[in-house]
Amino acid sequence: MQVSEAVAARRSTRAFLDRPIETALLRDILERAARAPSGGNLQPWHIHLLGGAGMERFRAVMEPKLEAGHADTPEYPIYPSPLAAPYRDRRFAVGEEMYTRLGIPREDKPARLRWFQNNWRFFEAPAGLFLFVDREMGAAQWSDLGGYLQTVMLLLVEAGLASCPQEAWAVHHKTVASFCDVPENLMLFCGLAIGHPDPDASVNALATSRAPSNEWLTIHD
Repeated sequence: MQVSEAVAARRSTRAFLDRPIETALLRDILERAARAPSGGNLQPWHIHLLGGAGMERFRAVMEPKLEAGHADTPEYPIYPSPLAAPYRDRRFAVGEEMYTRLGIPREDKPARLRWFQNNWRFFEAPAGLFLFVDREMGAAQWSDLGGYLQTVMLLLVEAGLASCPQEAWAVHHKTVASFCDVPENLMLFCGLAIGHPDPDASVNALATSRAPSNEWLTIHD
């Protein structure tokens, strides 16, 4: 597979088949992704991989939290507030397209909330990871996290797997940190659901649009 093919094929997948994935395969992908660029070669990522019995134990911890409506105050703002145009418009558009594919109208707030809670079940994916960063790191190192995460997702595509990056885990960071038994100096950045995509799930047909380059590209030649 060409890199350009993997970039074009990658999607935020939100429905997975009930097919286990060998830990050895995922470990290999995570190790190869560590070739991602990193300023000063700091390599600031700390990864916790869940699968098999580990994923079952984690879901057993999370489910009572979801039933009780528990949430933590996020340690960082997932989006700026207020979110100005055009960013607000793009976020609104993709949300509406997703819920339209799911057949959940805007006025059915309870149904939308129930669906959104699937984030914290890893969308029933058989595997997932949590990405932590040392609290002393700054914006430059957070950009390294994005580079590592993108590299992981492209390698997953090459392996015939799908994924969904999830900053939504920020509202359950205490539960995640406790389960992973990480030291206080590590801060949760995001999760990543990993599995085989369900080809029959309508939500997986969602292909988000991208703004035309004249909105964000300036060429000096």
